[in-house]
Amino acid sequence: MTTDLVSAPAVGSRRPPPLREWLAPAIPGSPLLSWLGPLLVTLFAGFLRFDGLGTPKAVVFDETYYAKDALALLEFGWERNTVENADKMLIADPDANIWAEGAAFVAHPPFGKWMIAIGELLFGATPFGWRFVPALVGTLSVLILCRLARRMTGSTLLGCAAGLLLALDGLHFVTSRAALLDVFVMFWILAGFACLVNDRDRSRRVLAEKMEGGYRSAHGPFLAHGWRYAAGVCLGLACATKWTGLFYVAAFGLMVVLWDYGARRAAGVRAPFAGTMLLEAVPAFVQLVVVGLVTYLVTWWGWIFRPGGWGRGDAADFVLWRPFEALPDLWRYHGQMLGFHSGLDDRHPYQSWPWDWPILRRPVAFFYNEPENACGAGRCSREILGIGTPALWWGAIAALVAVAFLWLMLRDWRAGAILLGFLAGWLSWFPSAFNERTMFLFYATPLLPFMVLAVVLVLGYLIGPAPAGVKGAHAADTAGRGDHDDLIGLSEFGASKAGPAGGAGTRRLIGAAAAGAFMLVVLANFAYFHPILSAQTIPYEDWHDRIWFQSWV
Repeated sequence: MTTDLVSAPAVGSRRPPPLREWLAPAIPGSPLLSWLGPLLVTLFAGFLRFDGLGTPKAVVFDETYYAKDALALLEFGWERNTVENADKMLIADPDANIWAEGAAFVAHPPFGKWMIAIGELLFGATPFGWRFVPALVGTLSVLILCRLARRMTGSTLLGCAAGLLLALDGLHFVTSRAALLDVFVMFWILAGFACLVNDRDRSRRVLAEKMEGGYRSAHGPFLAHGWRYAAGVCLGLACATKWTGLFYVAAFGLMVVLWDYGARRAAGVRAPFAGTMLLEAVPAFVQLVVVGLVTYLVTWWGWIFRPGGWGRGDAADFVLWRPFEALPDLWRYHGQMLGFHSGLDDRHPYQSWPWDWPILRRPVAFFYNEPENACGAGRCSREILGIGTPALWWGAIAALVAVAFLWLMLRDWRAGAILLGFLAGWLSWFPSAFNERTMFLFYATPLLPFMVLAVVLVLGYLIGPAPAGVKGAHAADTAGRGDHDDLIGLSEFGASKAGPAGGAGTRRLIGAAAAGAFMLVVLANFAYFHPILSAQTIPYEDWHDRIWFQSWV
């Protein structure tokens, strides 16, 4: 159900499956259900995120920067200074003239703000307008994760479970309903990772076909890896939102080279390492790094082609010369941005360190007030608390430990990829934390898909394999073969050791019950916290009951 995607050979059989089934087994199940289930989960996530999206009618936390920067991009092509009380002016009149003289220095690339600007273009400079695209992107990320988890596990049910868990996470919910940048970073990293997993399946299928066709080169065949170009675009857009995407470019670049080596080795290529280096490593660099860099530069088009931006000055009359003219200024601008991030150590009441994030020690209050006579009690509270769903996050800690074990002991390629994705976004913050750079819990938003994938993978192992001979039989506890001992853990498929059908059925029943219970706990936990995630007006006592620790205030 969760690992093996092909029928297991009969017990005692020594005949290996065809290379095509070994390297890239088909995903079982109904194509209709494989889309219908994820779409239903996505509709549910969309309802949660769009319901009351314009509430509160206020500028929430860092929306004070990004909502106005997005509006400036629409009007000028670059960020501009604003007058005092610009936030209040926009809330009172979306068409208010909030602009002061001069370009504004900004610390992040423009693409995330361009995405926010789409909503403002469609719906105006209103809270709903600047939150529209974050909500849309947050909703679509649920669909991508459903499909990705299905591809990685071979189970539509587990794919839907992954999407549902992401939809029910409090931090994902809050960042999907605010005009901040982190949900965009998460979305493009997830999309890039999904492209790479899709490419893994497709390229291994082509490799198997060519090798079975009698390919004779010691290095193996050249593979186009078309989906890696899409991954390069996605990762470039992640970097063009926040520079933290760079760590994923490096991590995923290493990952795909190891995948390529493992695939060639499993396919029986006589010189797999040389073949990987000669035929795949250099193209992978172009597809991920060069394509990503070009994508990144394109997102600066407004600053490049429209004069007046910070450090840009006048632009050449000849339009085609402007990109070349602008590059030295853009390089200097990036040096200033790097200096800002390196020296950002101002104290903030809601700052936290990356080692605090998994345990949710210090969330962020995006919005809080106490309206009078609004809840039928003597004292009322309204809050948007940027915090993950505790049941999911604390469960994910245990799941990540289990995933590390699965990678080290069973060489499950999925465990290695999930662990790498999590660590690329988590450990990369530690050096800055040691230098006491200001940071917040919502910086962990890009980690969420990998935390959910870890949980779902462990739930699949908990449920266990289907009885031998059933289509889609699990091979988590099987004798793997092929490239299972590759460096990043590329375990493949083998004969089921589930034992007697009755024993396997009992185990699966107990495992399914435990997995279902966990899903229900997460659902109940999210529902309990929902009022303080969505600025609902509730009695102060009810608000206080949901603040489990003093550090959450």
